[in-house]
Amino acid sequence: MPVRHGLLALLGRGPRHGYQLRVEFEASTGATWPLNIGQVYTTLSRLERDGLVEAGEADAQGRVVYTITAAGQEEVARWFSTPVIPSDRPRDELVIKLAVAVAARQGDVAEVIHTQRTATMRTLQQLTRAKRAATGGAAQRLVLDSMIFQAEAEQRWLDHCEAVLEEER
Repeated sequence: MPVRHGLLALLGRGPRHGYQLRVEFEASTGATWPLNIGQVYTTLSRLERDGLVEAGEADAQGRVVYTITAAGQEEVARWFSTPVIPSDRPRDELVIKLAVAVAARQGDVAEVIHTQRTATMRTLQQLTRAKRAATGGAAQRLVLDSMIFQAEAEQRWLDHCEAVLEEER
């Protein structure tokens, strides 16, 4: 639940309204994870329902300012102190695609790998350019570095896939 916890963590810096939270969340992730403003307000409503934030009165522009509660601060602390384990992450569609392609013996698996390698290399180049142009500070750099490392790891994994398939021949 990164959006939920991300918004809570940002509220830990002080009261904010939904649009401020959206802008700060996107800035902290280097705009790699855009949020729909509706998603922000839906999440804030759930956080309020769960007693993790409190909504204040609307200001002159009709914006409601939210404040984190003590329970919300405890939830953020728990989130930061709990490691993310691989089983908590969504399934990897590429892994499933290649495994099924190999098992089903349909299509040209080498071509699937080549197509993915080309797309991953393009992504890696875009991320590298974005990192060079980044002005968002350490948070943005860490997000971009993570994405670059993931793309590099995917390239190495694709090399491994080709080697394993070659052994099977």
